[in-house]
Amino acid sequence: MRYAIQKKGDSRSFPPGDIFLAGTVAADDADVALYLGLPPVADLRKKAVLVELTTECLAEHVDEADAASTNVLGFARYRNGEDAPSKLVELVRLPVTEAAAVDAAKAVFEAAGFTVVVCADQPGRILDRLLRPKYNAALRFLDEGLATAQDMDTTCKLGLGYPDGPIERVTRGGLRHHHDVTRALFETYGTAAYAPPRLAVAAAKRGAR
Repeated sequence: MRYAIQKKGDSRSFPPGDIFLAGTVAADDADVALYLGLPPVADLRKKAVLVELTTECLAEHVDEADAASTNVLGFARYRNGEDAPSKLVELVRLPVTEAAAVDAAKAVFEAAGFTVVVCADQPGRILDRLLRPKYNAALRFLDEGLATAQDMDTTCKLGLGYPDGPIERVTRGGLRHHHDVTRALFETYGTAAYAPPRLAVAAAKRGAR
């Protein structure tokens, strides 16, 4: 499946030097069009049109009531803050998205060695909605003096088999990044579990100075 990339600035999913960027073909020759840092351009001649997402909904880029949106999907390659991007791609579909467009988008990413999961159009998708409350809870436990960061991380690694602990992971990815993601989720859902904890708020304010 041939793909073309339209890009503005750096991409969180595919940073400079990523091998996926080298596989692009001319726009007219592509089966799938990807937009990184740019709004998607509807094109029903393509098997799929993909736009990179951060925390926002795909519906912020396209009107799902528009017949030209049936082959437009969003995607995000999971990345823990400033860590290198993972091999997991979350593919976002609208209620009107055609199955053929989903199949074409999956084919592009899977041919490049990625694992693809498909989800509905919700802010935070699957991973951030699952993980951010866990990081927030760990940061609040740390703030309350329940345990040290090392003890919490050790408990999760030895007791639950995690490769790294929650404090280790969220601080390595960057508390400012965590703050920005969880604040966006809190503003959308209003659920206390997404409210940014004190340490993340403080990190964001220090970075803004």
